[in-house]
Amino acid sequence: MRTVIVDYGMGNLRSIQKKVLIHDPNAIISGKSRDIFLAHRLILPGVGHFSKGISNIKTRGLLKPLNDRVVNNGIPVLGICLGMQLMANKSEEGNDNGLGWIKADAIKFKIEDTVKFKVPHIGWNSLSIKKKSELFRNIPSNALFYFIHSFYLECHNHDDIIAYTEYEASFASVIQKKNILGVQFHPEKSHDLGMALLENFFKNF
Repeated sequence: MRTVIVDYGMGNLRSIQKKVLIHDPNAIISGKSRDIFLAHRLILPGVGHFSKGISNIKTRGLLKPLNDRVVNNGIPVLGICLGMQLMANKSEEGNDNGLGWIKADAIKFKIEDTVKFKVPHIGWNSLSIKKKSELFRNIPSNALFYFIHSFYLECHNHDDIIAYTEYEASFASVIQKKNILGVQFHPEKSHDLGMALLENFFKNF
């Protein structure tokens, strides 16, 4: 069993690997299609521009192995921040189509109170858990996680939304569709509760 942290040229890969190795000593960072084809679990991280991320996935020949393992074979995948947004159909950040694993669009915050709420949304925020998921086993309902993002997913199917977060208005901060999971925050930067969430991903998916 091996976890592959997908390297498509965008993401704080080492900090994620450091946390993941606690749960899977065999976890590797790789941007090679062969490693993805052989993976039993995937983590799709990312920080940066949506179109650049999708372009890198395509030019590096990762689109087919990702679709094969996630869509056809149903192995668990966790998208983090931009990695979660790339699972959507499209984004306001560029004209490229996303992976299309989730019926959703990534849209930019449209803030009215620009004194109180800044973009990007940076810092600790809580979740409002709307649907039971093993991802949150033994995690308290008032748990705080660390966010840094300017875009968020607008899901077409509300059944895919596990939790919301308030930032002037509500947005989907955790999604799950069978084997496909995504978090808008950074568990690798969220201390003990982030580690608990990663442990749940490895134990329960």
